[in-house]
Amino acid sequence: MQGPFSDPLVFIPLVTLLGLCVGSFLNVAIHRLPKMMEREWLEEAAALRGDTLPGLEGERLDLSRPRSRCPHCGHMISALENIPLLSYIALRGRCRQCKTPIGLRYPLVEALTAALSGYAAWHFGFNPATVGALIFIWTTVTLAFIDFDTQLLPDNLTLPLLWLGLAFNLRATWVPLADAVVGAMVGYLFLWSVYWLFKLITGKEGMGHGDFKLLAAIGAWLGWQILPPVILLASLAGAVIGIGLIVTKRLNRGTPIPFGPYLAIAGLIALFHGTAINAWLPTIIPVS
Repeated sequence: MQGPFSDPLVFIPLVTLLGLCVGSFLNVAIHRLPKMMEREWLEEAAALRGDTLPGLEGERLDLSRPRSRCPHCGHMISALENIPLLSYIALRGRCRQCKTPIGLRYPLVEALTAALSGYAAWHFGFNPATVGALIFIWTTVTLAFIDFDTQLLPDNLTLPLLWLGLAFNLRATWVPLADAVVGAMVGYLFLWSVYWLFKLITGKEGMGHGDFKLLAAIGAWLGWQILPPVILLASLAGAVIGIGLIVTKRLNRGTPIPFGPYLAIAGLIALFHGTAINAWLPTIIPVS
């Protein structure tokens, strides 16, 4: 379908701007989803005991309410203070009321989401693949930062991501549906097997169940063929970044390192360059 929006000079900037706005919303999701999950768990536990939790009966908590506020002074964030990137620059990275520094995370997520969205528009062009790529990007970015903060990968993100991958591949947007189904199964069962093998040997849990579901989702989007390089890339990214954090003393040796962010990084690389990676790997890994 042709039209004014199909022009790359129009389409790419529009998608980049959309990504910037979505990035602002992702900051809210990254911050609130774990809190919403915790509240839900507490309410369910209380209901099973037949108790009530008066402290949780106050202000509603979801992705739209309450309004965003400064965590230090409670200052309500106005619309003008909530413009992606521009407000952070105008406020010089500080709360307008109490002057407490605003975390660099917020503009980072906005800029990263905008850059990846614009790159998807350029890479895939004006077609349904870009829509799927944007959904994949926005969800994996959210999952990566939530897992980094809390070591949680919420089912209400990983499972819809998996099913949407299968849905997009009904018409073989990235891979034939059979490859997508096998990718979901193999992705889940591979890390599930690693988890149980590690637990049998050490008696400890080496990863969370959310990692199984995230790799299954990547397999559902990109097919089973992409799973070996994704696992390899995620392991390399985890090793390099983990060692870097330990060397710079930002992470203790005994501190658990979430695997989800590295799976997300590998999945995003595979989304754009999976075909090239699969063609390149046999040239550097001889097979007899």
